[in-house]
Amino acid sequence: MSAYISIITPCYNAGKTIAMTIESVMAQTFSDWEMLIVDDCSTDDSAKVIKEFTDKDCRIKYFRTPKASGSPAMPRNIGIENASGKYIAFLDADDVWIKDKLTKEIDFAERNNYHLVYSYYEKMDWNGKRNNRVVKTAPVSTYRSLLKSNSIPCLTSMVSREAIGDTRFKHILQEDFCFWLDILKKGYTAYNICEPTALYREAKMSRSSNKIDMFKGYWGVIRKQQHISLIPCCYYMVTYSVLGFLKYLK
Repeated sequence: MSAYISIITPCYNAGKTIAMTIESVMAQTFSDWEMLIVDDCSTDDSAKVIKEFTDKDCRIKYFRTPKASGSPAMPRNIGIENASGKYIAFLDADDVWIKDKLTKEIDFAERNNYHLVYSYYEKMDWNGKRNNRVVKTAPVSTYRSLLKSNSIPCLTSMVSREAIGDTRFKHILQEDFCFWLDILKKGYTAYNICEPTALYREAKMSRSSNKIDMFKGYWGVIRKQQHISLIPCCYYMVTYSVLGFLKYLK
């Protein structure tokens, strides 16, 4: 049976957080969805926790990668290949949606004939405590504007199957950033509903601990994947650094 929207959740050792994630989907005011959870060969009790939900709700489906990939790219691609929805949304196994997320985004998309929509999000600590720190991103994102900074938070996104087409996540750093660029490069524009619809769980580790990998990943996307020439790449690197610093302060 097909669903109107397919929710894709990559999972790796998320036994302590994924129940809250699934419950936030089950609590959505829009109910015509399927949730495809793709387990990247977890070694904790993630599969057991997920099974407790699949036994109760047939809209929740469990998949497993053939081998551990170490990246959300393969699980998300498996989800896309098995999705039946007109729209696809992405939600990681440690994040949470506000209950009217799908209702508001579907209404926004269909009322305006938009193919890719997203929203603000709010940060919460590792234990799930909200702290009213809302991250506001650009109201509109085009291919050129996105090169300056990734303004489409994956946990808030909803994209039509038509816009995705044969685009898939690449096994690289900042794979979601590259995915959005590949879609927008086709001529699509992404629109923000400009209110928070999701809660982002901050990791226990320091927020600055992976900054070098983030810079490497960003450079790899715009230089190697998008083939932007050197001088514009340096300009975009500066804008990425400044905007990233401002986001860090929020």
